[in-house]
Amino acid sequence: MISVDSALAHLFDLVTPLEVETVPLRAGSGRVLAQSVAATRDQPPFAASAMDGYAVRSGDVTPGASLTVIGEAAAGHRFEGRIGAGQAVRIFTGAPMPADTDRVVIQEDVTVSGPVITLGDAVDTGPHVRPAAADFAAGTTMAAPRMLRPHDIALLAAMNIADLPVTRRPEIAIIATGDELVMPGETPGPDQIIASNSFGLAALVEAHGAHARLLPIARDSAGCLETAFDLAKGSDLIITIGGASVGDHDLVGPVAESMGMKRSFYKIAMRPGKPLMAGRMGDAVMIGLPGNPVSAMVCGHVFILPVVRAMLGLKAAPAPVFAATLGADLPANGPRAHYMRATISNGIATPATSQDSALLGVLARADVLLIRPSNDGPRQSGDAVACMHM
Repeated sequence: MISVDSALAHLFDLVTPLEVETVPLRAGSGRVLAQSVAATRDQPPFAASAMDGYAVRSGDVTPGASLTVIGEAAAGHRFEGRIGAGQAVRIFTGAPMPADTDRVVIQEDVTVSGPVITLGDAVDTGPHVRPAAADFAAGTTMAAPRMLRPHDIALLAAMNIADLPVTRRPEIAIIATGDELVMPGETPGPDQIIASNSFGLAALVEAHGAHARLLPIARDSAGCLETAFDLAKGSDLIITIGGASVGDHDLVGPVAESMGMKRSFYKIAMRPGKPLMAGRMGDAVMIGLPGNPVSAMVCGHVFILPVVRAMLGLKAAPAPVFAATLGADLPANGPRAHYMRATISNGIATPATSQDSALLGVLARADVLLIRPSNDGPRQSGDAVACMHM
């Protein structure tokens, strides 16, 4: 068995970032920016009013002063004239500031009488002006690589960037294996269960920038597995679920190797998830996950998502961890790292009473994985522990 860190290092050695493609801005959310891009204009492109009121020259602002309004400026419609001493322009939020003005007196601080405004005795200090390029200047870059979020898309739109260079989405083929499985919605036989892992893993990788292909369930025969692997050709990552151990019906490893899979490692000192294998199969990375539902999903967070991020050109690194306070006493841990399902509230992580790797209900109620290092001694409530989000 190898450690989790060693397994991740081996997996990263198998991965190279995928090629770059161009997509329209509208399709950019959730994609990884592959090349830095630069703003083509200042934002705002002109000094603009931040309030509704009157654009004036600062030197004319004194309590009780009277100014003559000579025009109006609105968003998208600037005032083209010049402003002299004792004059003002009615202005609205977002409008370009007229030439020679440097301050907006808010409308609440004036009294209007026809074309004349009179400033009150207590005028605020202003200036209520957004300078040109206050947000960003032309040439300002958004650095790659970067997973683009909705507010990044808004910023890129303001930078006047219509098309984005992004990393191609990884194509991930997911193969559930086993005579005991049927698809959701089907009627299982007396000795069968519903295939759940493949649907959970597909949702997981698609939420993090990949595209998943759910292949037909592969039955426990060499012929069925060979057909499944043939269907998976063209994928960047092949994930098998189940059949990765060494029992009489665990055929994934032997069949994959007979079809050219070069194994990188097998078995990890962790629970749940010990019987995990990985290697290269043609142009694809292959990862064989254990069949227990919780094991497969935990390995999805610990191994699959970091691999997806590396394929997308993001930093090849383990899933981030954070410190929390343990909410219950725990006995000493054994020789394998334990990824415990836990809930977290106010920074306190409380592991579930049952850590059975077949209980999806426990996993669904968990917020985090509480990480116990191998051979970790007994822990008491109140100790600091490491956790990772799910």
